[in-house]
Amino acid sequence: MKRSPTGRYELSGFGGETVRAFIPAPLPPDPPLAFEGNLQRTLELAALAVGRLDGVATLLPEKYLCLYSYVRKEAVLSSQIEGTQSSLSDLLLFELDEAPGVPLDDVVEVSNYVAALEHGLARLREGFPLSSRLIREIHGVLLTGARGSGKMPGEFRQSRNWIGGSRPANAAFVPPPHAAVPECMGALERFLHAEDDGLAMLVRAGLAHVQFETIHPFLDGNGRLGRLLITFLLCHAGILSEPLLYLSLYFKRNRAAYYELLDRVRRDGDWEAWLDFFLDGVRVTAESAASTAERLAGMFQMDRAKVASTGRRAGSGLRVHDALKARPITSLTAICTATGLSFPAAGSASASRGPRWAHPPCRSSASRLESTVSAHDLGVIDEVSRTD
Repeated sequence: MKRSPTGRYELSGFGGETVRAFIPAPLPPDPPLAFEGNLQRTLELAALAVGRLDGVATLLPEKYLCLYSYVRKEAVLSSQIEGTQSSLSDLLLFELDEAPGVPLDDVVEVSNYVAALEHGLARLREGFPLSSRLIREIHGVLLTGARGSGKMPGEFRQSRNWIGGSRPANAAFVPPPHAAVPECMGALERFLHAEDDGLAMLVRAGLAHVQFETIHPFLDGNGRLGRLLITFLLCHAGILSEPLLYLSLYFKRNRAAYYELLDRVRRDGDWEAWLDFFLDGVRVTAESAASTAERLAGMFQMDRAKVASTGRRAGSGLRVHDALKARPITSLTAICTATGLSFPAAGSASASRGPRWAHPPCRSSASRLESTVSAHDLGVIDEVSRTD
């Protein structure tokens, strides 16, 4: 549905040229969204898929194992959209104090994404509202110590920014002037907590993502934080009990359509076309995540049964198995700490479980007893990393 532009342009001068900065109108859209035919059906299918995913997550006997890998997969994918080259294995090695195979700055950026997600979810569970203040907090965690550490971590920008082009005058898009950012973010915060507009939370999350990206309130990290906002909203509202839904892969695969639809919202007010794209992405992603979680649960159960059948070593083997499930890449020292086993016992238990467990050690600069162990959980990494 085409409307008029969803905001207004403010003209200003910069470097002797005229700059057109876009200031979005507050949400919800006016006139109201038209949920008819396909869009209503797309919303229903997305809601069903998210419900199934939440049900699968609730029933998983060891859901923290899926969460550990899923959160890190999302961090890698979201950061790759911004140009980093880090892989999931690089991140896990970094967390183990090993040298990753890509520039350290790339991995720090991804690691910060994990920390920002965990910080935001922890604050929400403490009862802190999803607000501009919390968004700034999360932004501070996201950028501190990383490449964007010099771009005002945790603070709204105090200068103009732009997207595409070499300067504001030839940019593809110029967000609101910095003086308008606090007012725009205040209006967005009020929309996040509105209870009188009748909007489904999935719809609210889709609208809020566009509005955040349009405001672009920070000098750096807006894309990553805008994608995190979707997860925070769904978890905060109780739509998801655990953070298992991430759209970065969907946005990455459909990058051209994503940016075109953002522009259509701003230019024509076509929120419905955006929501159809967004909600279909929610459905596709939720269905994939639920299937992966079920496969992981089956993988864990099958491996545990194999370990249990190894005879007198099964007791130690099961303790090592549990430790390795918790961390896909770990060290023998960490296994000993987690299980209480000696180095020889832990090493023997790790080596006695058949070909699926017999991966060679990963890189390590420490002694042989400190060597990094890569267990069956390389299969977990492969499973979580799948993009089919």
